[in-house]
Amino acid sequence: MDYQKLASLLKVVAEPNRLQILEMLSCGEMCACDILKNFDFTQPTLSHHMKVLEKEELVHVTKKGKWHHYSLNQDTAALLINGLSKTLSNTEDCICKITNKQC
Repeated sequence: MDYQKLASLLKVVAEPNRLQILEMLSCGEMCACDILKNFDFTQPTLSHHMKVLEKEELVHVTKKGKWHHYSLNQDTAALLINGLSKTLSNTEDCICKITNKQC
């Protein structure tokens, strides 16, 4: 497991506005203008949040005309979900079983 990557992803999604943006994108691609309508902050603030999400590869971005359109990166979302699930569950490949420590 790549704990560094998982920790980086968790830091990014720990911010409430970014978490809400990811939930919105789970329904499908959205224009930045439509995302912005759901928040009480400015376009530069939205751009900051989207850059953070893009840097961690949680979103894909495409430019259509003058607007950016964002979609959830399903591969990175799965990495986050599966990594957290594996970390918090006692499975056969649990680190404590691999290292012979008690869980």
